[in-house]
Amino acid sequence: MLGFEIGFWDYLTFLTLFLTMVAVVGIWVWLAGLPGRIAIARKHPEAEAVNLLGWAGLLPTIYPWVQAFIWAFKPTDIIDIRRFPREEAQAIEDDIARLRGAPPKPAPKPSEETMAPAEPTSPAATGRTD
Repeated sequence: MLGFEIGFWDYLTFLTLFLTMVAVVGIWVWLAGLPGRIAIARKHPEAEAVNLLGWAGLLPTIYPWVQAFIWAFKPTDIIDIRRFPREEAQAIEDDIARLRGAPPKPAPKPSEETMAPAEPTSPAATGRTD
């Protein structure tokens, strides 16, 4: 068809090119997910955003990916004032579990010791008629 025979070395060249393309795509996928994996391992509060910026950052240029990589190492001792620290830690644990694909841990139920019984204030509630 082309005027020459395709031999062993030609097939070996095609196989080498194919394996090189697979390796390049594999390295690209590994690099794109690296900031997200680092953020998840460090239990970063914005791990999902770091993960998305890492994936989107390698598409047009490398600059957003570098930002995601730096953001993954940012100190995470910031306290969100919308929740108490224990609730914030539980929310971060739930987000990290969801990103890893594991089911979130159920929230602990308040114990009877921490819940004080309500004191009746009206005479009708106590049953007294004094």
